Amino acid sequence: MAQAPRHAVVIGGGIGGLTAAAALHLRGCRVTVLERARSLRPAGAAISLAPNSLRALDVIGVGEEIRALAAWQGDGGVRTPGGRWLSRSSARAAAERFGGPLVLLHRATLVGLLAGRLPPGTVRTAAAATLADPGGPGRPARVRTPDGDLEADLVVAADGIHSAVRRALFPDHPGTVYAGFTTWRVVIPLPGARFASHETWGRGRIWGTHPLKDGRVYAYAAALAPAGGRAPDDERAELLRRFGDWHHPVPAVLAAARPEDVLRHDVHHLAEPLPACHRGRVALLGDAAHAMPPTLGQGGNQAVEDAVVLAHHHDDLAAYTAARLPRTTAVARRAVKVARLTMTPSRAAVAVRDTAIAVLSKAGPALFLRGFDGIADWRPPQPPYAAPDPRRQPVEENTP
Repeated sequence: MAQAPRHAVVIGGGIGGLTAAAALHLRGCRVTVLERARSLRPAGAAISLAPNSLRALDVIGVGEEIRALAAWQGDGGVRTPGGRWLSRSSARAAAERFGGPLVLLHRATLVGLLAGRLPPGTVRTAAAATLADPGGPGRPARVRTPDGDLEADLVVAADGIHSAVRRALFPDHPGTVYAGFTTWRVVIPLPGARFASHETWGRGRIWGTHPLKDGRVYAYAAALAPAGGRAPDDERAELLRRFGDWHHPVPAVLAAARPEDVLRHDVHHLAEPLPACHRGRVALLGDAAHAMPPTLGQGGNQAVEDAVVLAHHHDDLAAYTAARLPRTTAVARRAVKVARLTMTPSRAAVAVRDTAIAVLSKAGPALFLRGFDGIADWRPPQPPYAAPDPRRQPVEENTP
């Protein structure tokens, strides 16, 4: 008699959790995704997918569909608040260096594509879940839900920055810390606006503006601020106070945005790495495992990498930790260093930084591209994924 498929329970229906669910389904697992929200509509605005995560998404068959959404066609780079270019690069140079484009798309688009790779009934919304037992050798893990407990051969904890599963597995770990700055994000239509994709570095503040394939614009900002702060009126007004006199198209974006379009979130990260990415039959993934500042745009990308590597090692979680912990720790530390560089409040340090960027960019590849060396060139493991379309019934693998 054929052995029953292994049961994987994924806690969290975000990008990392859904990618893991699709990849595990391809490996022949029976998957249940538990999402506490009433729908899969994601919190947040857009996400930047670099070539490393796009190659990971090839594993579940959506990489090419996402590459077709690339909107960055010309020059881009780093600017000063007055508009001067410090470093310039191009979409072609990025694709040649790393083997593919950088794609910005709305998170809702990506979530829809990922959910579409799963069989009907896989995802349960309005399903808050807690870890009742991490399991161990000869003992399944157990997840508590409002509808009763679920037993699992594998639990994937994709429950975000403030992960309850992480606290349960590693109660002595200090958890996340405030990074010292807050962020704002907005996605809006901006008809007729013409500009090069860019990130602008000021003194204790940054701004980025990027076109999306659907004609909308994704803009984000960050600034040093006390934790928990909020604007006395609204967040659009706060952005006007902080960035309203910066170069085009910043004023145009702020003029087109409504207060309700602007999202604000403080940045928290794991300053101290976890001792492992797993315990018992539970694997941590994405922000639950390695929350990092957004200064490299790699938080979601590393979650996607985690997902396909976890599916590859779903029978050996120690191998998953060995594959992911050193890499994600290195990426997170680099993100912290970039945050210190971009968010420095010192006028003298900003002058030195900007001069160094301009000089280095003239001497070789643009700073933007060099910052992704060792990150965007990552490639996933090469397991024998059986079906190009994971919505088909899983088939048995040909190798162990």
